[in-house]
Amino acid sequence: MATLPSTSIILDQASLDRLQARVRGRVLGPADAGYDEAHRTWNVTVQQHPAVIVLAESATDVAQAVRFAAEMGLGVAIQSTGHGVVRPADNSLLVITSRMQGVRIDAEAQTAWVEAGVKWGAVLEKTQEVGLAPLLGSSPDVGVIGYTLAGGFGWLVRKYGLAIDSVLAFEVVTADGRVRRVSATENSDLFWALRGGGGSFAVVTGMEIELYPVTTVFGGNIIYPAAHAKEVMTRYRDWIATAPEELTSSIVLMNVPPLPNMPEFLRGQSVVMVRGLYSGPIEQAEEIFRVWQDGPEPLANLMHPMPFSEVASVSNDPRDPMPSFHTGGWLNALDDATIDTLIRFGLSVNGSSPLVLTEVRHVGGAMARADRNSTAFGHRDDSLLLAMLAAAPSPEVYQLLHQYTEEFKRELAPQLADHLYLNFAEGAEARARTRDGYPPEAFERLVALKAQYDPDNLFQYAFNFPTVDRAG
Repeated sequence: MATLPSTSIILDQASLDRLQARVRGRVLGPADAGYDEAHRTWNVTVQQHPAVIVLAESATDVAQAVRFAAEMGLGVAIQSTGHGVVRPADNSLLVITSRMQGVRIDAEAQTAWVEAGVKWGAVLEKTQEVGLAPLLGSSPDVGVIGYTLAGGFGWLVRKYGLAIDSVLAFEVVTADGRVRRVSATENSDLFWALRGGGGSFAVVTGMEIELYPVTTVFGGNIIYPAAHAKEVMTRYRDWIATAPEELTSSIVLMNVPPLPNMPEFLRGQSVVMVRGLYSGPIEQAEEIFRVWQDGPEPLANLMHPMPFSEVASVSNDPRDPMPSFHTGGWLNALDDATIDTLIRFGLSVNGSSPLVLTEVRHVGGAMARADRNSTAFGHRDDSLLLAMLAAAPSPEVYQLLHQYTEEFKRELAPQLADHLYLNFAEGAEARARTRDGYPPEAFERLVALKAQYDPDNLFQYAFNFPTVDRAG
């Protein structure tokens, strides 16, 4: 049986039975077998204790769950894979969408319909079979919907834009318990808000997305010893200044953990990596990457032609749940002082840095060319996206990481923008700084739409748009 917070909302068995009679999926209370497993998150530092869980099997289940929550005075939290928790789902009705696994591909129209519980890997497999690709992120193990709603940066972002830019329509359940279709011509204001505004406005139960003719790409990593970090990062800065839109890349400072599953030649080492994917003609890739044939000798050059189905090999993101800490921001430039600060804080010298990874992604391209008024996502002129990641095996380490990255950001202040990408924030930071994720006019419009579509703040476990908060 779950150990609950002292201020927990407890539903009686009659209420749970009444909800079970309204949905096909399973209903779980804290005393039920499977409750603890169902609400676990990917980042295991997050502990949450919902009042009730619904393992939804359809949009109808979600609609019934939302209506029940409103009747009982509960907020509604949504979880698919457990990635990207903004606010723990304490005292909520937690809807788990992982059983909603439908994927339909229309190869002729180059579109896909994806249900709420699907991971990118399933979409990638089905689309590659017909010579198409979705705009997934660095990991196929992440849920499609949550990743997309806040923006979605993947290895095709410079060529085809953000994941939200490929969305054609949503199926949603709004706070009144109604199932609605949302598109550029139906509930268009909500369509605008959902593309960048996250899950604060409705529960997305399905999504239609555009697909792209990408099958073979050139990508991977070039790994250098930490001693060459300044030279490699300076060369990278010059390289991306003339990069074609077919090239999406990043520069990575990594302190490789001394773990058995790491390659022996990297285990416990600090390195700098050039990471990227080129989606243009393969015969042109050699010219694009020629600059890296000169200069310092790499520890390994893993750049090679590959089917796009192997895109996960570029970032090699961890797949198993782990205790983690991550944060980020936007950089205005990679000038010499910024490079020096990134190296000083990002690379570990005798244990000086607790970070596993500090990455600067080069974006822009198609993302910047998209209509700025078409989605809630702002800051499309930014082109350097900073991410910091570390393991956080205890609350004490988590707090240390927070203090370290705050100092890191203060040192970066001359080139660190005052806004952020909310998918690279987490928990308290994402809620406290929701306003910083948007231009002022977009944020005010989102606040007004929140009041229109969810005046009682039923969806209070996502990004924080001010309204009445029934959970205090």
